[in-house]
Formats: sequence, C-alpha cells, structure tokens
Amino acid sequence: MHRDLARRTAVRYFCLLILLPSFLLSACSNVNSVQPLPSQTPSSISILAPLHFPQTPSKDIVTEIEKLTGVKLNITWVPEGVYTDKMNTALTTNSLGKVTFVKFTDYNLVKPAVRSDAFWEIGPYLKEFPNLQQLDPAILSQSAVDGKIYGLYTERPSSRQGIIIRKDWLDHLKLSKPQTLDELYEVMKQFTYKDPDGNGKRDTIGLVDRNDLVYGVFKTLSSYFGTPNNWKLENGQFIPEFATPQYMDTMNFMRKLYNEKIINQDFALTSKEVQRDKFIRGTAGVFIGSMTDVQRLSIEAQVINPLAELTLINRIKGPDGYKVWSIPNYNGLYLFSKKAIATEEELKQVLRFFDRTMDKDVANLMRYGIEGRHYKLENGKVILPEETSQLRVNEVSPLYSLMIADISNKNVMEVAQKEQLTALADQLSQDNEQFLVDDPTLTLSSPTFDEKNVELSTIIVDATYNYIIGNINAAEFKEEVDKWKSSGGSLIMQEYAEVAARAEGGQ
Repeated sequence: MHRDLARRTAVRYFCLLILLPSFLLSACSNVNSVQPLPSQTPSSISILAPLHFPQTPSKDIVTEIEKLTGVKLNITWVPEGVYTDKMNTALTTNSLGKVTFVKFTDYNLVKPAVRSDAFWEIGPYLKEFPNLQQLDPAILSQSAVDGKIYGLYTERPSSRQGIIIRKDWLDHLKLSKPQTLDELYEVMKQFTYKDPDGNGKRDTIGLVDRNDLVYGVFKTLSSYFGTPNNWKLENGQFIPEFATPQYMDTMNFMRKLYNEKIINQDFALTSKEVQRDKFIRGTAGVFIGSMTDVQRLSIEAQVINPLAELTLINRIKGPDGYKVWSIPNYNGLYLFSKKAIATEEELKQVLRFFDRTMDKDVANLMRYGIEGRHYKLENGKVILPEETSQLRVNEVSPLYSLMIADISNKNVMEVAQKEQLTALADQLSQDNEQFLVDDPTLTLSSPTFDEKNVELSTIIVDATYNYIIGNINAAEFKEEVDKWKSSGGSLIMQEYAEVAARAEGGQ
C-alpha cells in the first residue's frame, strides 16, 4: 500500500571509529560488574537512526551511554521526513553501517534484501542475552520474514492517532470539541472563515496536511469513515482499501476541504516540517496525526503566542461508529548488516550493546535523561515537571528512537507525574485500543507485493492526490485502480487469498 512508497535521494554515509588500545586498557578499570567487558564489545557501533526532533540528543547523555555500555557510538541521525530516502540510498548502494533502523512502513521495501542475505538472522542468538530473550514473541513473530527473526523492534502503542486542536480557538468561537465528522468539518470551516484568533484578518485555515497519505491526515481521517486498514477481507477475498466506498468517501471529504480552501492548498507538496510550522505559528487550527506530538507542539506554539492552548480528540464518530487504524505494536526494527558486521562474534557484541541498553541504568537515562536536570525521583517513581519539558525535548527525547521494547521493559521506571498534555495523549492512545482497525495481511506474505508494491503504490498515491485536487474524476480514479490491478495488484490479491486459505486450513 501507500506505506511502502520510498522517495530516493543521494546520501552520504559514515565511517567507523577505532579506539586506541591504550584507551581500552584504561577503560577496563572503570567497568563494573554489570557492564560488558571491552573484549566482548566492539570499539565502535555505527547506527543509522531517525531524528524526530529539531536537534540531536545531548552529547553529555550520549557520552554517558557510551561510558555505561563500554562502546563508542557513531550515530548518523537523519530527519524523519527524509529518512526513507537516506535509508533506501544506503541500502541500494550497499553502504549500510552495522545497524540500520527500518521504519515499519518501509519494511516491505527492505524484505528483498533480507531474503538475499544482506542482514543477519538474529533469532537464534536472543536466548544468550538476559533482556533480549524476554522480547515479546508475538511482536517478534509479526516482524519475522519467512518465520525468521532479523530485527530488534521499537515498541509502540497500537494507535496514537488522533486530532490536535487549538482549544483557545474553540473557546473564542464558542465551539465544543467536534465528536462527529460533520462537526469536525464545521469546526474546521469556522476556523477558516470566522477569525478564530480574533485579529480581524482572514489569515487562518482549518486544517494543515502534508505529503504523506499514511502519517499525514488521510489515513486517520479515512479510518473515521470506516475505511479498512490497507486491506479488507471479505468472503475469503482481499480487497485493497482504495477499492472501497469508504476510501472514496474520504477523498470526497478531502476534496471538499480543498475546494473550500479549508486545507492548505499545497498539502500534496508540504513537508512535515512545514506542516508543523504552520500549526505552531497559528496558520491552522487542526493537526491530525500522532497525539504524542502535542506537548512539543504546545511548547513551540506558546513561544510564538503565549495564549495558544492545545487539546486532543481521539473519538470521531463515523458511519460505522468509532474506528482508528492500528500498527502491529512496533513502529520499526533495527537490522544488522552482514557486510558491516563480518563475524558471528562481532554480531554478538553488537547485540550485547542493545541488551545492555535495556538494563535499568541505561534504559532510564535514555528515556528520562539525568536525574535532577531532566526529571525528579520520588518514592522510586519519576516526576516530569512542566518546567523542564522543553529541556527534555531538546536533550533527551531524540534518544527514544534507539530504545528497544521500552513499553514492556520492567527496568524502565514508572512515571508518577508527567506533563498534562502528555498524560492526556497517553490516556487517549489507550482508549484507542477499544476500536482498532487491524490490517488482515499483517501475518501474511505475497511475493508480488514485496517485489512490486513500491511501483504499484505510486499509481494509487498519485491518483488519490489528483482526485482530491480535482485533476481527475471518480471514473478516472477507477481506471487507475484497474491499472493497479492489471500491473500486478490482482496477483497480490490472489496470493494473499491463497496463503490465508492455507493458514485457515492448517497447512
């Protein structure tokens, strides 16, 4: 589906650092009983990781992680908006470092390389490590390729999707939080035409979107309309989401927003950074995406306008009640290059580092930062004060991308108090669990999908954007769906049906 579309750009990669033997000898004296021995640990681990924040994490914290784990980290942080491009270029040019993060939405793009032996199968080694051997078997199974485990997963809730909205604008216009699709439309329309910021100018829009049909507005909005999550299983047959009436309903809704100038007119070309900037600066009043972004957006919006106030909505009632699309409890995997990691012993050394990051001292440093600077500790529980929120965003939060299985890791300390908006985002993400829409192909495989989906997704992505902005009509959109089917889509549908039938029959 759309999740596998990759845009290719040039990338420069990085070199491994080699520590002097004298350094290693001096480090031995500072290693305590829970730290790996230098002889067991590579002198340097090169990692390609996504950056979801404006700046990289604090050098002091990274240095402390290196000290605790006994390794030198050579991390290339790539902004999330261009991460797929950079990762794919490194993959196609065979210039991967030792460890590479692969987003869940890009995983099918990488599976051919996995099957061609470009990455280590790590499943047989996990039992050798006290933390890694406790990873969730269900998630490992979800992320397996042909039944084999290749990656360490970054754990996430099933769905953090929802609506971030300007509460001060609602209050100024005497509006309540929208609870239905019709109410959502009406709020966004008034945000566009009724001067919600009270400056006497028509300089606002209801909704800001970006060039991403998955993590932008479209997929979450489409789930409110009852669209299946990538595929619909009906009478043993698999129907792609874009061939359903609900997908067309979503496009019509978006088309209406576009025609009435309620949404930014350049949304199909807008980057995530520009989308966020428009929301922060008060150009738009509604941001649909991950609710966990709310704390950072609130901080940055209040720098520009101290009166800006945000709140969250996760329940929008559609034709089929409450619905929201889900991911399979992980948002990506760290894979291990066979070219960069030459031997089995070296692989074990790299895995040992990740196992060590799940220990209490390292895990809590990565999650919360430094006690006294970023958080407080009371009765063994973490207090996250509002006044240090920006400091955590700047110095600690980027490290979350490196954490393995943190949600189920019992070594991560419990939070007794957190920022109000963060607490609300967590609460509503948990509430989403009651009405999730799962992808029925999650545990299935289709060789044609793995081989051709990037190419086929382009057909549908382009057609969806062209329909919304009025370049094509419904009949022409159907022609593009037929083109998708004739170009390999029908074979994907058939392969999924066959493998599902075999699984149901116990074969």
